[in-house]
Amino acid sequence: MAWEILLAAVVAFVGLWMLTWLRLPKPDSNALGDPSANRESSRSVASDANEEVLSLVASLGRRGRSGPRRQRLSDIRKAIDEFAGPGRQHPDELGVRVHEVDVDGVPAEWVLSPDSDPNRRLLYLHGGGFFVGSPLSHRPLTADFAKRMGLSVLVIDYRLMPEHRRRDGIEDCQKAYRWILENGPEAQGAPGQVFIAGDSAGGNLTLMMTAWIRDQQLRQVDAAVALSPVTDSTFVSPSFVHNVDTDPMLGPGLGALTKIPKSLMYVATSLALRMSPRDSLISPVLGELSNLPPTLVQASESEMLFDDARRYVYEARRRGSPVQLQTWPEMVHVWQIFYHLLPEANEALERISEFLRDGRSR
Repeated sequence: MAWEILLAAVVAFVGLWMLTWLRLPKPDSNALGDPSANRESSRSVASDANEEVLSLVASLGRRGRSGPRRQRLSDIRKAIDEFAGPGRQHPDELGVRVHEVDVDGVPAEWVLSPDSDPNRRLLYLHGGGFFVGSPLSHRPLTADFAKRMGLSVLVIDYRLMPEHRRRDGIEDCQKAYRWILENGPEAQGAPGQVFIAGDSAGGNLTLMMTAWIRDQQLRQVDAAVALSPVTDSTFVSPSFVHNVDTDPMLGPGLGALTKIPKSLMYVATSLALRMSPRDSLISPVLGELSNLPPTLVQASESEMLFDDARRYVYEARRRGSPVQLQTWPEMVHVWQIFYHLLPEANEALERISEFLRDGRSR
């Protein structure tokens, strides 16, 4: 009897493994092409200022790994919120005004500069791997969007895992978009222009949202921007493995995941998210990518998510959507947030400003 149970278990395991393997997407090699074909930087290597950024990233990593394991998540969240440095989150120091608001139950803040146009609204979705991050952690970046681009920026504090389901954060983003279509920083009313942007996990949410808006037949955004986005939650993009050693932001934390068999990762991710990793709500590259708005994707050629960006842009363009990719060499994940240090970050933000001003893909 024992051997029959063991045999049944082995057969079940092999069957599950084969089924999972067959469900894993196979990236189209045409999507990967020449890594520098979309390079926007005039430099072939990083500027000297990048050394200071690398030092800051290393210090954040050390802080996140210190302290008792049971309180590590709260410590990392605090470290991320304080990452910008003393004074770089205070509205006065940033030259903006911050107005807290309740978005149908979702905490949020308007970030406004003297030049912010209440009729040009941006919904910004912060990054942080769906576990960390907040409007506070990303305030330097959202303040720059408000000042450089004259936008009224709404940043939501969407629900994070593990306290909440992955789907809860998605629902918060969807609720916020319906709200911003009817509410500005000063009064109710529809916007003249509406945009959506996000970085990393927020980039994933941004790309999910443009497809959801289309499917819900809501007013579509005039343009979208995704910085270093996650686009495939099955983690099969080649750079997720190949760029571990060149990604100082994600490599130390996610490198161990590359050692796990992909089929096992698929099962573990399904259980953790309580959603199929192939669901287009969390893997936008696997969804329907036609009839999308003008979208700009920026990524570093050395980060683990580089091929996520390339695959998404390739598949969207193949379906006729006006989506473009811009890349920079040797940058850390979401380097745009270091605009006070990096010339490459200012270059990237200027390209975003041009894109939103033009309102179209070049």
